[in-house]
Amino acid sequence: MNKAAPESAMRKVALTSLAGTSIEWYDFFIYGTAAALIFASTFFPSDMPPMVALIASFSTFAVGFIARPVGGIFFGHFGDRVGRKRALITALMMMGIATTLIGCLPAYGTIGVAAPLLLTVLRFVQGLAVGGQWGGAMLLVTENAPPGKRGFYGAFAQAGAPAGIILANCAFLLASGVMGDEAFASWGWRIPFLASVVLIALSAYVQLHLEDTPAFKDLEARKRTEPLSQASTRSPVLEAISRHPREIVLGAGAFLSVQVTFYILVAFAIAYGSSPDGAGVSRDVMLTAVLISSVVQIPVLFLASAWSDRHGRRGVYMAGAVLTVFWAFTLFPMLDTGSFLWITVSICLGQVFLSMMYGPQAAFLTELFSTEVRYSGASLGYQLGAILGGALAPTIATALWGTWGSFYVAVYIAVAALLTLGSVLLLTETHGRSLSEAEQV
Repeated sequence: MNKAAPESAMRKVALTSLAGTSIEWYDFFIYGTAAALIFASTFFPSDMPPMVALIASFSTFAVGFIARPVGGIFFGHFGDRVGRKRALITALMMMGIATTLIGCLPAYGTIGVAAPLLLTVLRFVQGLAVGGQWGGAMLLVTENAPPGKRGFYGAFAQAGAPAGIILANCAFLLASGVMGDEAFASWGWRIPFLASVVLIALSAYVQLHLEDTPAFKDLEARKRTEPLSQASTRSPVLEAISRHPREIVLGAGAFLSVQVTFYILVAFAIAYGSSPDGAGVSRDVMLTAVLISSVVQIPVLFLASAWSDRHGRRGVYMAGAVLTVFWAFTLFPMLDTGSFLWITVSICLGQVFLSMMYGPQAAFLTELFSTEVRYSGASLGYQLGAILGGALAPTIATALWGTWGSFYVAVYIAVAALLTLGSVLLLTETHGRSLSEAEQV
């Protein structure tokens, strides 16, 4: 029987998960902001056409997503075998080191082609880390939470994404605000990357102050008292694929719209809005609009997740997908007004609708898989959706915009939302399912 943690311990676990995911996503997202604003001119030849350089910059951004399923497989195996806590600590350390080194990386003018190559390698390490971090942080809260509050507490892990955006944008706004554009482009952009060393300290806190989840402890106890079966000796990743292929594929599809919409809003929209060929507003206007939308997103995540605890995961998830389809065709007309108000409203609406999907997702994926393969199964579904939806979203959006115009970017967003709607329709409702019941699924 999986027992929930006491309320006081649950608060500590939830806040630690929020802190860990916030800083981890901060590290991942400052790369996206820098890819839109800085990396094209810093790490690529100066004679490269600006649109080509931007696509190349966003392509290195995509490398992190390619690495995420690899990280999900590695850390999934690790987390199902030796514990959620150890896997999470390792992922946090990797992210802190990789992001700090990006802040130290010489520019193209100093080391030539080695600059984009090293940038790509470090981005790959970032992807490995975030591929493993989400599963550990998510299971730390959902496997500790009471069954009737699993969605609500799962939102603490999910809220790290908008919190990371807030931290990343504040870091860039602060750095660019206290120095001139030339100094910011030359060296000021490095400061937000160097600040990520705090992840190493947080890793030590998790090691010293948190225990593993009751579900994993129960699994370890059963392994000590029950004879080993062939399934229990096989890799958890292979076992998850063998036992839950449908849940993994549909879980990835359920995540598709969240990823496409999110990375268009927080990466492509900044480049589009600050381009003379797009909305033609200042960089700070776009960063501020994304910042405000992320603040709005956090309470919506918790509201949608709490609603899913009472009324089911699928209903609120599908409502978010349907609303995203209609919103997609209003996004660019609102951005093109050049009005700070309408730009902010358009991005806020997108964040609200994707939060209706992203909020309940932690509990939804937790309840789809049995304990012995839960880290692997949930991570595979999540990271497969990430690479299919988020990896190339800014690059595809840039190519569509450059070739046919922004309307086709809206079509791209809408198609992704329809695929997510279909995936959730095909999944069973997990609301009210205990984690011990999930063992039989």
